[in-house]
Amino acid sequence: MKNTRIMAVAAAAALALGLSACGGGASNTGTGSGTGGSGGGSSAQPAADAAIGKIFNASDKKGGTLRFGMAGDWDSVDPGDTYYGLSWNFLRNYARTLVVFKAAPGAEGAKLVPDLATSLGKPSDGNKTWTYTLRDGLKYEDGTPITSKDVKYGVARSLDKDTFPNGPTYFNDFLADVPAGYSVFKDKNLDNLKSIETPDDKTIVFKLKTAFSGFDYFAQLPSTAPVPQAKDTGTKYKEHVISSGPYKFSVYQQGKRIELERNTNYDPATDPESGRKALPDKITVELGLNAPDIDNRLQSGGLDVDIAGTGVQAESQGKILADPTLKAKTDNASAARTWFSVLNSDVAPLDNIDCRKAVVLAYDKTGYQRAYGGKTGGDIATSLMPPNVPGHLDMDLYNFASKPQGDVDAAKAELAKCGQPNGFETNISYRTERPKEKATAESLQQSLAKVGIKLTIKPYPTADYTKLYAGKPDYAKANKLGIIVYGWGADWPDGFGFLSQIVDSRVIRPSGNTNLGIKVPAVDAGIDKAMAENDQTKREEIWGTVDKSVMEAAAVIPGVWSKGLLFRPDTITNVFVNDGFTMYDYAAMGVKQ
Repeated sequence: MKNTRIMAVAAAAALALGLSACGGGASNTGTGSGTGGSGGGSSAQPAADAAIGKIFNASDKKGGTLRFGMAGDWDSVDPGDTYYGLSWNFLRNYARTLVVFKAAPGAEGAKLVPDLATSLGKPSDGNKTWTYTLRDGLKYEDGTPITSKDVKYGVARSLDKDTFPNGPTYFNDFLADVPAGYSVFKDKNLDNLKSIETPDDKTIVFKLKTAFSGFDYFAQLPSTAPVPQAKDTGTKYKEHVISSGPYKFSVYQQGKRIELERNTNYDPATDPESGRKALPDKITVELGLNAPDIDNRLQSGGLDVDIAGTGVQAESQGKILADPTLKAKTDNASAARTWFSVLNSDVAPLDNIDCRKAVVLAYDKTGYQRAYGGKTGGDIATSLMPPNVPGHLDMDLYNFASKPQGDVDAAKAELAKCGQPNGFETNISYRTERPKEKATAESLQQSLAKVGIKLTIKPYPTADYTKLYAGKPDYAKANKLGIIVYGWGADWPDGFGFLSQIVDSRVIRPSGNTNLGIKVPAVDAGIDKAMAENDQTKREEIWGTVDKSVMEAAAVIPGVWSKGLLFRPDTITNVFVNDGFTMYDYAAMGVKQ
């Protein structure tokens, strides 16, 4: 893991939360208990890393078509209904938010800067009230002006989790006095949402029920992109999002193709701080591709970027790293991300902690790592929260270091404790279009069979994974999805930004969940304790104990602390890893002319 990435993450947290980048968990930047060296991996030399911390092939030349490819489909291109990191990165091309991660390499890319707003938020009332002022001259693609009421409406519509189940729940959880079951489609009078005020067309004020010093991280969420109420078509809005950014949709074919063209009503003069380049004349995204085919097309010049941003597939890594010409086009980027699997406490017998412990003890850690490409794909995780998130606590509660291929005897002892001495049967789910997740499920199936735990593999489409299947508690329980393969990157780099949406049982809703079955009272209590702690060092220590509580409850198979071998063809310019998204920056790239 590169120190520049670690310090960028720590610096970002310090900037927005008023913390010291050198204090507390920011110094815990090792690889846990040293298990990262275990397991499979290529013996080839490391990646070139020419686009990490710096710009590769810098250029301001405009023109051409930037071509993205994706295995599977988006959750949604609607800014109020999306939770994939690739989407948050990409949508900066067509949607502007109050603030944004700057399009820049290194530590600069992890900084929040004003976008629609003239400055970062101005707090009052002990960080319970936050005020933003919009810039002059902001327009939609049709030339109509963007107002503070449009931003309020964008946030307000995202509160309706029945209509828009995919996005985060931060505004639902923190805004004061939001009526139960609130929906802009039922109550079209925005004045009734009193926790967001718009005293004039330039000013928007957010009122919180709980003080939160990092509210600017909420203000960068896609849901603060403006939406004109008169043109909102609900679930169909994704078919034509009204652009506030440098590009607008010209083609939207769900599951097949997206095309963006220049938005002639976007004025770069209103966008002096975001770092957007708007270099290509056109941007295309091919959807529903085969993941290995994307790797091949990147190498042959048939595509420019794999939009997933998590790196080439395991079967491509050896070939690429063994070829000096191909290796020179790679960046092995560390992410504030963990590839893990949830042990769903709604599904018997995994509602029993001893049965969950049996799974954690029995699985082959090296097999999980191999599914993500060995050491190039990441380090074996001994806890949920990765080392480059401030507050990380080194721990190895299940002896992963000494028995990385699993502890069969200890697992059988736990099975006896939970009344399943001969093992049990359950289902394991993964996202269909993700070969690494398929390999994970197969590895778990093989290793758990050694202690009598029989897994039946169930693939589901990426676009609806959390909406209709693994993230829908009733479905997951009825279909006995006992193990749910998943992954999570920090919404922003601190314990709250990483943990809250995946371990707090109180964020679980009827569908669209990112907490896929973790219900641990000690975890919920720890989150509340951290939120109430103003001292930075103490708060980060609490986040470490929250992570420890997750592991003590055997709520997850921690899997891999992520790295990705990113591939950049010769066809693209202005390439760098944005540390705010931990993938290539999709608002700065250009095309070689």
